[in-house]
Amino acid sequence: MATAVIAQHSSPDIAADVRAGLRRHGQKELPSKYLYDEIGSALFEVISVLPEYGLTRADERLLRRHAGDVVARLQPHVLVAELGSGSGKKTRWLLEALARRQRVTYCPIEISPTALARCKSELGQIECVSIVGFERPYLDGLLAAASRRATDDQLLVLFLGSTIGNFDRDAAERFLTEVRRILFPGDALLLGTDLEKPLPQLLAAYDDVLGVTSAFNLNLLARINRELGANFDLAAFRHEARYNSSFQRVEMHLRSTRNQEVAIPGAGCTVSFLKEETIWTESSHKYRAGEIAGMALRNGFQCDSQWLDSEWAFAESLLIAE
Repeated sequence: MATAVIAQHSSPDIAADVRAGLRRHGQKELPSKYLYDEIGSALFEVISVLPEYGLTRADERLLRRHAGDVVARLQPHVLVAELGSGSGKKTRWLLEALARRQRVTYCPIEISPTALARCKSELGQIECVSIVGFERPYLDGLLAAASRRATDDQLLVLFLGSTIGNFDRDAAERFLTEVRRILFPGDALLLGTDLEKPLPQLLAAYDDVLGVTSAFNLNLLARINRELGANFDLAAFRHEARYNSSFQRVEMHLRSTRNQEVAIPGAGCTVSFLKEETIWTESSHKYRAGEIAGMALRNGFQCDSQWLDSEWAFAESLLIAE
């Protein structure tokens, strides 16, 4: 078994993104990717097992129950690339099913070195599976992974956990188009999507009673303090989850509890906040199962199969590049 991590040499420009996002006119924003530093990634692992947050368990149930069905629809030789692998725990079922019939190269793609290390630890002992990790953004990592394919390999791209829901709908479709440009006809994309459900259930998933999601969200400000020398007072902000019905999405915000100024030396700016003003930190769009086939067709895919969880409204869809 071979394991490797290939790092991206230039790190994301958090200073420029923080400066641009917090100086925006109107709604202040911070990119959700910065939620996932070492502490944020660990907190998200806790969120994934909270009783209110059924998404991860639904994702895992479907993969566990239907890994054989997915593999049966694939070609004999497969190279696997996963966008945003996290710890890789839920990917085990697919890799084990593939490894029963062939040796497999698995390429987790992450911007978090901590997540890549956890992925290697979680999956590194599976027989007949070699891990080549890429510490890069999604599309850069996918291009690098695709370059490793043999001539008879089918590329299977995994985009699980409803990460597609973090994109606005137009951006999600543009992203699928970009993924399709990297793929050959006949390659596959296994796409996880969280589905619409009753509002109390949705909001509880993003505002748990233990406050873990609140800590996860506030850690974004703590990260800016650590990495950019800012002086955010975390006690002067509170976590807020809200549902935007016009866009079918849950939004996470950090609300300022008073008028205040925050110096961010590493970003070369000072930012003023009014009482009740918010920073928008993440969105999670919810889909209807019937939307996915149409979205696939518009972006160069055919929906081959779809599996739905009966306990938590969630879908895994196998899309084939046309």
